Amino acid sequence: MPWSERQLALMQGMGLRLWLPPPPMAAAAPAAAPRPAGADEVPAVPAPAQARPAPAIFASPAVARPPASRPATGAADVGTLDWAALRQAVADCRACSLCNSRRQTVFGVGHLQARWLVVGEAPGEQEDQQGEPFVGAAGQLLDRMLAALGLTRAADGPQPLEKRVYIANTLKCRPPRNRNPAAEELAQCEPFLVRQIELIRPRLIVAMGRFAVQALLRTDEPIGKLRGRVHRYQGVPLVVTYHPAYLLRNLPDKARAWEDLCLAAAVAAGDDA
Repeated sequence: MPWSERQLALMQGMGLRLWLPPPPMAAAAPAAAPRPAGADEVPAVPAPAQARPAPAIFASPAVARPPASRPATGAADVGTLDWAALRQAVADCRACSLCNSRRQTVFGVGHLQARWLVVGEAPGEQEDQQGEPFVGAAGQLLDRMLAALGLTRAADGPQPLEKRVYIANTLKCRPPRNRNPAAEELAQCEPFLVRQIELIRPRLIVAMGRFAVQALLRTDEPIGKLRGRVHRYQGVPLVVTYHPAYLLRNLPDKARAWEDLCLAAAVAAGDDA
């Protein structure tokens, strides 16, 4: 039987959209011609669209990672450098045009055997002046968030290695006027970050901001779709979250960033992997 007017009104009130057949064309056959079986059946209402499945967890970039280009530092192989030589190679690097506008390079800060590694995007003006990542208002916010978990960026002190954090950026030089990093700049700086990760051997990586996530996970998906679950970089658990500078402009997302750090803390404690 066709839908009654009352049934149609109820379904429309619930927000259900129905497909109804167009008005019938004038029949060429006589009106008394027999109708085929099933002609009085009501057209089926399309089923609601299935929910989109969650994106798959990204595999380690080692699976399909293109070889990183070697910066023009004069070093034979960045992958063989120790901490002192790596720091000097970063300071001497002139592989891209950022060397012409920087005040100084921003290598990284923290304990060299820290269990946590926080990776940011590119230095800003204050980082360029002080030579340390995450300073100013964004850095103060990050320090407060880390302190709430009992973590510190300090290279010395009584805290055990489980509570130590090393902080590095994908770029070691500030882009002029804090513009977004260029693909070529990220590619030239990548071996430095890769070597830092190899030397630290962290148990957990926290990627903060779009360019850090893209560099480590090789994906263009927005942070909102990647956060809330554990990824992997070269076998190391990796948690995605927002950059503190973004949080200063988007206060409601602070609660989400705190959830991300709590997930990271659970992973670091061995509750998740």
